[in-house]
Amino acid sequence: MEFSELIKTAKVENVLLSCPGVPAIKGTLCITSHHLLLSSQPGGEGDQGTVELWLLIRNVDAVEKRLASSSGTITLKCKDLRVLQLEIPGMEECLNIASSIEALSSVESVMMMYPFFYRPQNMKLEQGWHPYPPHHYYQQVVAETNAWRLSSVNRDFTTCPTYPSAITVPAVVDDEALRKIARFRQGGRFPILSYYHKKNQTVMLRSGQPLMGPNKKRCQEDELLLKAALCGRARGFVIDTRSAQAAKQARMTGGGSEPKAAYLGWKRLHRPLERGRPLQESFMKLVEACNDPSLGMDRWLSKLESSKWLSHVKAALSTACLAAQCMEREEACILVHGAEGTDTTLLVTALAQVILDPDCRTLVGFQHLLEREWIQAGHPFHLRCAHSAYSHARLKQEAPVFLLFLDCVGQLGRQFPFSLEFSECLLLALFENSYASAYGTFLCNSEKERCLCKVRETTHSLWSWLNQPNQQKKYLNPLYSYNALVIWPSVEPPSLQLWQGLFLRWIRSSQYLDEAWTEIQRLVEGSELPPRTNGAAHSQQLLPH
Repeated sequence: MEFSELIKTAKVENVLLSCPGVPAIKGTLCITSHHLLLSSQPGGEGDQGTVELWLLIRNVDAVEKRLASSSGTITLKCKDLRVLQLEIPGMEECLNIASSIEALSSVESVMMMYPFFYRPQNMKLEQGWHPYPPHHYYQQVVAETNAWRLSSVNRDFTTCPTYPSAITVPAVVDDEALRKIARFRQGGRFPILSYYHKKNQTVMLRSGQPLMGPNKKRCQEDELLLKAALCGRARGFVIDTRSAQAAKQARMTGGGSEPKAAYLGWKRLHRPLERGRPLQESFMKLVEACNDPSLGMDRWLSKLESSKWLSHVKAALSTACLAAQCMEREEACILVHGAEGTDTTLLVTALAQVILDPDCRTLVGFQHLLEREWIQAGHPFHLRCAHSAYSHARLKQEAPVFLLFLDCVGQLGRQFPFSLEFSECLLLALFENSYASAYGTFLCNSEKERCLCKVRETTHSLWSWLNQPNQQKKYLNPLYSYNALVIWPSVEPPSLQLWQGLFLRWIRSSQYLDEAWTEIQRLVEGSELPPRTNGAAHSQQLLPH
């Protein structure tokens, strides 16, 4: 397929662009294989020169058109929640532009996406990938305890297609046993190490559900692995992100959960978290409410509550706190899983680490966490982020699980404003790039797919861009002070707030808030404070520009 075949009209003059909070501009609209460009020449007094819009067409979530006798209006609803309006002279031109954008924005082939064509002059392809080797963190764990080992049983991705090539497992379990356990777990996702709690020497594991089925099948190797994971401790907890009823129903279709009699020492806790279509619909309802200017306060609050988004935030934080509490206060090991183990499982394990570990709250540590717990752990970004909140397409596997994680981290940042080294700007950048990006970091659904597409060899890393000195400053929290303590968030309704920086970003001006943060940064930099005891200096050494 050639991109030129999808572009019916490449250039139109005198197009008027309108979007909330920005003066309308008129100029020349051009469509390329990956971008929508609008360039204007305002002229007259106060001429500011050429004003340009560069919109990555992959960012377009929905195209709506309205025709008149001699012109037309196209409304572009974007995955980053922006809404743009183009008034185009000529009915045929309007139809052609709309058709071209729809075709280009829905190209399914990963290899045809912009990251494979993006070549900035100031960056090299190899930059940004090497500081995050797949097994870097786990090598550190293995160096601290001989109870765990690094296995290459999945080096060719045949044991589990969604796991990375190197995983950490109990030392007493050999690779042949791992292959048997993989056949007993959903998607081959057998229990592997997610996090090692240095203080208590406890571990957090994650996996897919056991395939017990209605006949209550057992796997001795799986039972041995979980027994070994306890390392002699009296008990551990299995945190199932499904309800007890859902887990029971899963058994009738081949799935299930660990029975207490077969897994001695392990106690099962059910903490249901929504995923899939219910979560996607919640996202869509919230965005719809935010975009409705006619709502009064009572009606707005009712819409906000009925979207249930903040309920999902509360449930995710509560479950992550439970996992953290089991490790920190009960000094117990935990295993987290739902059904596949690629969505709510990762939401819980990643959030728990932000709560527990101060290193995960630094700029570099947080990037390591995302690589470990989301990207290499097999969260299917290509499927989950195919559409955002506006799409008219029949949604299949879309779900904003990663966005929910970012929102929860933002809640932690608001409740503990000195404890996170990074700011809301980083979370916004991660949201945008997970849905549409010039970088290859969030491409594909697994490490196996990224290897097949040669993502690391042929695209740039998002981390390389974020950690450039001129960029990195935007993502640092000027109020940060290293906090070695566990941060326990409140999940009561008054403590959880709508993420206005995202959901109201294009609707309400943030000028005064931006000015306030700029002034805070100026005051902090101008004061004679002691050097920052965090990962900022290390991030520049690890990722040189």
